[in-house]
Amino acid sequence: MSYDAVPFLLGQVLGYNDASMPSRPLVTEDALRQSLAHEGLAVAERWSNSPQAIYATHEHPYGKVLVVVSGSITFAIDGGKRHETLQAGDRLTLAPHTPHSAVVGSEGVICLEAHVR
Repeated sequence: MSYDAVPFLLGQVLGYNDASMPSRPLVTEDALRQSLAHEGLAVAERWSNSPQAIYATHEHPYGKVLVVVSGSITFAIDGGKRHETLQAGDRLTLAPHTPHSAVVGSEGVICLEAHVR
């Protein structure tokens, strides 16, 4: 995976997990895992946290692809200049050594994470 000059990328994997919108498919953990596997990414971790949990600014020596299974989480990137809220089906790709912090939404969050070297 090439990061070039972009420290992070946002995207949506499959759709929203919103049963009130029948035209959009429900996101399942299995479907998200399959989508990552299709890209050649193996899930390294499945993690969750409670509502309003805070992750202080940190970075990783590896790139990572994070996919939200349920709930939401807001990331602060680029020294807090940019904030991105991810919900079920959304993904965030971070280049190695990209400083970021996060706050979990009001319903908690469950995420899948793949590491990219």
